[in-house]
Amino acid sequence: MGPMTTPEYHEWWARRINNNTPKLNQEDNQSIEEHLRVIPSELEIIRQDFERRNADLEKKIKQMETEKTNLRLDIDVQKLENEKLKKEKNKADEELGSLNTDYKKLRLSMKTAGLGKTSEQWRAEIREENDKADRWEQKFQEMQRRNEALEKSLLESQKEKVNLETNQPTKHCYGTRSKTKDMDQRLKQFQKEMQEQMNEQLENIQQKMMDKMMESQRSMMAKITQLLTGGVDKRQGLCAQY
Repeated sequence: MGPMTTPEYHEWWARRINNNTPKLNQEDNQSIEEHLRVIPSELEIIRQDFERRNADLEKKIKQMETEKTNLRLDIDVQKLENEKLKKEKNKADEELGSLNTDYKKLRLSMKTAGLGKTSEQWRAEIREENDKADRWEQKFQEMQRRNEALEKSLLESQKEKVNLETNQPTKHCYGTRSKTKDMDQRLKQFQKEMQEQMNEQLENIQQKMMDKMMESQRSMMAKITQLLTGGVDKRQGLCAQY
């Protein structure tokens, strides 16, 4: 205290200081502790930010490496699938080419056997066969007319023979009978030969037509069976490979 101060003044001054000093509660104590903590420097803040970003980048890099590995696996699988599809396509092309070849062979065989003819060709062939049948019918009718004419001549000869036997003297009967008998034999022989010849020609024609039809059918069936068997074997081989 100075020499000019009294004890009362000193007491008043001390009481004033105490009244002006705020009292602190528990929350104020925590705020003070926070203010008293060490504030990080700018360099420390930069370092912490760098470490955080570096950790994020490492995480992204690992994720990208994982995705890259998965992508490589997907690419490898896709390559294998593409190669498999190419092989299957090549096999399918080979099978298609083989079937196309077999189809052409079958068409050629059908054409050779007569199955591949057009409707106009069939109509022309039918007309030709009908013409042949008409010609044979005409020949047959002509032979029938000749037979009828021969029979008519035979009847006239027989009538003439009867008249001769009735009207001619006895000395001529023997000669007339001989001539009539000879004529009858010749007529019968001629009829027999004509009938045999006609039957033989008809049988030959029918046999030739049957042989030709049977040969064509056998050849056609053999070729069709061969082609179908070959196609089935090829398809079974391809199915076994798959």
